[in-house]
Amino acid sequence: MKLIHDSKVALCQALEDIADRLPAATDALVCLSMASRLLPLLRRAHAYEEAVIFPAYEKLVVSASLSTDRLRAEHISDQCFAADLTDMLLKIGHGAPVDQAETFGFMLRGFFDGLRRHVAFENEHIVPAIRQGALGTASSRSAS
Repeated sequence: MKLIHDSKVALCQALEDIADRLPAATDALVCLSMASRLLPLLRRAHAYEEAVIFPAYEKLVVSASLSTDRLRAEHISDQCFAADLTDMLLKIGHGAPVDQAETFGFMLRGFFDGLRRHVAFENEHIVPAIRQGALGTASSRSAS
């Protein structure tokens, strides 16, 4: 989970760097690199969270399904948003001018702010619950 979160935080920082440099100082190679990494990283992270992390959390916390349902919906929204950003990053990476730089900057910020909130929620709620559950399981095994 830490590796996933570290990757997402690094992604957010790279997107923030792009947003901060708009409109004039965009680096085509950075845009192409981000475009090629954005969706694959999210898809891998979301697949792991939904297949492994969320079910573990739901077993440990009675009302967890409310949170995990919301997080799953955020995954869908994030991937749609990331697809739009990928299209724009590819265009810029291939030399297109940055039309409506302010709008693109707001899109980038909206995406990475939401992703950072998602990571923060998982770090504050899901990771501690799973860690505590793992410790409880380990201590009950050693007591046997």
